[in-house]
Amino acid sequence: MYKTCIYCNRNLGANESVENFPVGRRLAFDARKGRLWVVCDNCRRWNLTPLDERWEAIEECERHYRDTGIRFSTDNIGLARLGEGLDLVRIGKPLRPEFAAWRYGREFLQRRVAVEASMALDALVAVYDAIVFWLSGGEKNRVVARVRAEDGAHLPLSRTDLKEVRLIRSSAEEGWLLRVPHRAGLAQRRWWSEYAGIEEEVTELRGSVAVRAAGKILPKVNAYGGKDRQVQDAVTLIEDAGNAERTFRIVSEMPGYVQGALFDRDASVIKTMRPEFRLALEMAAHEEAERRAFAGELRELEEAWCEAEEIAAIADMLLVPGEIEEWIRRHRLEKGGEEK
Repeated sequence: MYKTCIYCNRNLGANESVENFPVGRRLAFDARKGRLWVVCDNCRRWNLTPLDERWEAIEECERHYRDTGIRFSTDNIGLARLGEGLDLVRIGKPLRPEFAAWRYGREFLQRRVAVEASMALDALVAVYDAIVFWLSGGEKNRVVARVRAEDGAHLPLSRTDLKEVRLIRSSAEEGWLLRVPHRAGLAQRRWWSEYAGIEEEVTELRGSVAVRAAGKILPKVNAYGGKDRQVQDAVTLIEDAGNAERTFRIVSEMPGYVQGALFDRDASVIKTMRPEFRLALEMAAHEEAERRAFAGELRELEEAWCEAEEIAAIADMLLVPGEIEEWIRRHRLEKGGEEK
């Protein structure tokens, strides 16, 4: 098993995730054609692995790729990042909508546990809270989030503002916009936090700017997390929508009011939306942020793959006896590949 790059002669590193091929920090694989490469961290060139070391390793890579939640893909290539630090580059048709329900479910459950624990302590610190509230001029005016407007300005939101953020329909191309109330300035600054001014302003955000803002606002609104069923319903909504902005548009088109126990609530106010809608919006906003981070890398990987595939096609067939070609063909068919 080789351990150095054939192009720059640098060490390819090691991984602990792929038992049958513990070489490299980034592996690229094509299960249909039976190809496996180690991508050099130094020169970024793709090192084709020997035929006899591939098949079990490719199966492991495919399994790890499907199991991980942090992955994105184009029509031809996908990139996944494992917790151990290994990157997997998958060549071929993308999987069913690649969305990580499990990691969000765990995060939202942890929030619920944390909130329930803090509620148990509330009675013990009630007097202290009252003193802080009086000294600060009202905890409701404390700045809890900052978002960036389309012109680059930072908008400070207080606890009161969070309760009034709205997702509404729009005649613009996106079909929706985020209406964000915020404070004109900071009234005061204390050593432990900042407090918003009295005068309220409203800014409307659209498109990717609105999605990024929602990514900072929604974790505050969804502080209580969600139950397993609510998380699953949120995931279904996002999978049906297909991407972040379409998720926001679908939710903005929901009926105008939510029927409550005592009175109807305005469904455009994110704070009063059904939990699965609020959770779906937060998940979508975070997925969009990760997608942007991966997008540039995927373009570079696709260009490198085209070059590496040409070399691999020649190398694999170079001086290979007929019986070996037949063995490769049968193995591909057994693994669900297509006969070429």
